Amino acid sequence: MNLDLNEEQRLIQQTAREFALSELAPVAGELDRGGDRQVFFDNLQKLAELGFMGLNIREEYGGAEAGVVAFSVALTEIARACAATAVTVSVNNMVCEVIQSMGSDEQKRRYIPKICSGEYPAGAFALTETGAGSDPAGMTTTAVRDGDDWVLNGAKIFITSAPFAGVFVVWAVTDKAAPKGKGISCFLVEGGTPGLIVGKAEQKMGQHASSTNEVLLQDCRVPASALLGKLNDGFRIAVSELGGGRIGIGSLGLGIGLAAMEHATRHALDRSQFGQKIGQFQAIQWKLADAYTELEAARLLLMNAAFQKEQGRPFAKEASMAKLYATEAANRACYEAVQILGGYGYTRDYPVERYARDARITTIYEGTSEIQRLIVSREILKSFS
Repeated sequence: MNLDLNEEQRLIQQTAREFALSELAPVAGELDRGGDRQVFFDNLQKLAELGFMGLNIREEYGGAEAGVVAFSVALTEIARACAATAVTVSVNNMVCEVIQSMGSDEQKRRYIPKICSGEYPAGAFALTETGAGSDPAGMTTTAVRDGDDWVLNGAKIFITSAPFAGVFVVWAVTDKAAPKGKGISCFLVEGGTPGLIVGKAEQKMGQHASSTNEVLLQDCRVPASALLGKLNDGFRIAVSELGGGRIGIGSLGLGIGLAAMEHATRHALDRSQFGQKIGQFQAIQWKLADAYTELEAARLLLMNAAFQKEQGRPFAKEASMAKLYATEAANRACYEAVQILGGYGYTRDYPVERYARDARITTIYEGTSEIQRLIVSREILKSFS
């Protein structure tokens, strides 16, 4: 079994690593503290020009056509430097992929190149509602046909990149009489469409440079051509596309965890107590050994999930396993890094407190750890029945 990256994947990984070190890492702390947002947007544009906004998108639509493994390793490198930038890249790729997978030729040519090129700084994935988080089938946003148009009404929450998204993928109930989850459809709504209102910005624990907002839909009128995929097939679209998103968030978590442990390792080699470097103490050595072992296991799970998807094989269980393990391992690594740094780890003079805050959300969005366990167990039980 060959676990090595191919030449193209290695080049993409190296390019992402060099960009992250030179452009993202120096400004990540300042952006976390509310620094110049234009720097954030400039870096998104540079990443688009490097091809990172459409890594698994066909070249005819402006993508890099590099595959899912390349997407995973690139996102890990970006997240090592700036998690807020990484989540934007992840969602952009996910929006492009759902349009490529389900969109009409017109929709693909209209929207995907704009995200890949950076003309649209971002795309947005508008699924979650106050009463429909882990249970998206419980959404109440509606879309009603009116002549040649659809009229959308409702509210979405926790929408990444909402203030500057060029296009939103919006889910809404189109058949209230259908069984739960069966009457949902998916629409492409351009930013700035009358009736689409970007609302309250969330004041989050971490990933501060990534905008997260409420989105209101108030008599938002879109043409019939805005329907993405088949009518009343939206729930299936959401479930299938979230699998790919979980590879992205797992990779993001891995990157944060690696960054935290790398900083902690350097600190252990530099900091002295009781007459020797703290890295000489078994207590610290075992923390490092356990964390790096878990992060390597996470990497292998992510590579397997990405490979399965890239080969066109079923990958839902593998993606959920990878997301579950990688994000929880990342959280453990970040908290161990804080512990290794002691009091310094709790201060903003060192980046590990930011890593710990940034990592925390990874076990929640794109499906909580609890939902991942449900998916994994369901797939295992199905295989035995």
